[in-house]
Amino acid sequence: MPSRNWGLLRGRPKTTSIFRSEVMSLIQLYIPSDVARFTVSQLGEMGLVQFRDLNSEVSAFQRSFVNDVRRFDEIERKLRYLHKQIEANGVDVYEFLDEEFVGGSRGPRDLDDMEERINSQESRVLKLTAAYKNLQLKHLELLENKYVLEEVSSLFTEISGRQGAPAGIQGAGRGAGRGQDAAPLLARADTSSRRSIGSLDAARAGDLEADIGMSAMGRDINVGFIAGVISRDRIATLERVLWRSLRGNMFLNYVDIEEPISDPNLEEPVYKSAFIVFAHGESLRARATKITESLGATLYQVDSSAERRQEDLIDTMSRLDDLQHILMNNNVARFNELTSVSEQLNTWFAVVRKEKAIYHTLNLFNYDANRNCLIAEGWCATNDIPAIQSALHLATEDAGSNVPTVLQELRTTKEPPTFIRTNKFTDGFQNIVDAYGVPKAGEVNPGLFTCITFPFLFALMFGDLGHGFLMTLCAALLCVYEKRLAWLAKDESLRMFFTGRYIILLMGIFSMFTGLLYNDIFSRAMGFFASGWAWPADQGGEGVTVEATKLDHVYPIGIDPAWHHAGNS
Repeated sequence: MPSRNWGLLRGRPKTTSIFRSEVMSLIQLYIPSDVARFTVSQLGEMGLVQFRDLNSEVSAFQRSFVNDVRRFDEIERKLRYLHKQIEANGVDVYEFLDEEFVGGSRGPRDLDDMEERINSQESRVLKLTAAYKNLQLKHLELLENKYVLEEVSSLFTEISGRQGAPAGIQGAGRGAGRGQDAAPLLARADTSSRRSIGSLDAARAGDLEADIGMSAMGRDINVGFIAGVISRDRIATLERVLWRSLRGNMFLNYVDIEEPISDPNLEEPVYKSAFIVFAHGESLRARATKITESLGATLYQVDSSAERRQEDLIDTMSRLDDLQHILMNNNVARFNELTSVSEQLNTWFAVVRKEKAIYHTLNLFNYDANRNCLIAEGWCATNDIPAIQSALHLATEDAGSNVPTVLQELRTTKEPPTFIRTNKFTDGFQNIVDAYGVPKAGEVNPGLFTCITFPFLFALMFGDLGHGFLMTLCAALLCVYEKRLAWLAKDESLRMFFTGRYIILLMGIFSMFTGLLYNDIFSRAMGFFASGWAWPADQGGEGVTVEATKLDHVYPIGIDPAWHHAGNS
């Protein structure tokens, strides 16, 4: 089949019409290097040129402006990080967009200042976030230590209340084996949540009972303990493993912590339990330590002396209060910093994405080292060439250059792309056609006929005067107040309704028309006029076939309402 001479299409009238695609021209641009970014920015704002890739054989990593693309990729990554922090901290993002900065001419100095400010604010947010996480970890450690101290003190109080404190119980922390447990510290009124496994007698290995109460003689009972915090869902596993590994020569006591503990390394608060394990001998205690740490437990140093434990508890609670104030101040500082970022975030995102698109486009051009210029080729509508030349002149002025960009129109037999101008009314219908296929250049555009056929075919299936009126009313409100309701286009779930408001309007009008023909309103028959058929007064009961009598007139508009009750409807 001979190739089509696309140059013949240039003989068509250069008028804009939805009936056919625009007459296209292949243009070539010679752009001075210092004007290139301003030129692509101006043409991009107009959206009138489709550039061809003149470096299709060159890898994306070997193109001229790959470093500039990477630069703005990195800036965009920083903006995504700031946006993530803004969402995590519940800061509202301002919808403000600096139109002058986003849509105007941006020089290298403006972009450098923007990058410097973004880097500065990202650095401050990173430092505040890292400090906050470290403070949270310290707060978690102090909070768990407080619960462990309370549990150990409560257990010793319970033991001393039953049989007197054992002499010289050796703790895993400092002061092991020194002194005897004294008065109750933070005694608990309710001990129903405490559970234990094993017995202290077994931990003493049988021959230690005689040593109780003999601290005055200075005898040491080599029964030490370890204490810590573990996730509540692993406490049962800890019980079984300790019991089997130590062969019952241990005593485990634990209590569930009522409030969930916020762990900065986890997304959700975790319920934990405080535990204490008594074992005889260093080897058993070392084995118990390895087992608990392997199950994710956190161990804390607890003194065996009641006085030292009370001092540690008071010191821990004091440090917790101080840390709480520091965390609060850090939150306020981060919130203020992120609020200042949110005011410019949308503007920065828009500028960075535009700059990335500019340098991606520049990577499509050839660089002529002898002329120190970029050579670009692209398709545009022939009618738009004067507007493109005006944009090139503006770009030269913005760059402050005296060397203009040269535009020349090329003669070619290549198949041009399809460009069909649309407006806010025809855009939705054209999108429906393009979803099935784009017509070739010079072919008749089915989008013109779709403006009528699509709503009509919809109305044939959805013919109802009442429902069609509601659709028309809603679509009419979207069309009349489209400027006020333009924010709906930004919402992903509502964008389809707003952009297709004219489609819905026509579908509603056609549905009202077919609903009138169907004589149907809210799925009920309408009786505006007298029916052409009469049903007998005696229906004859259920299951009896009744025939209607034809009258001497017909229903003037649409389907006779009597037909809705007929058996052949």
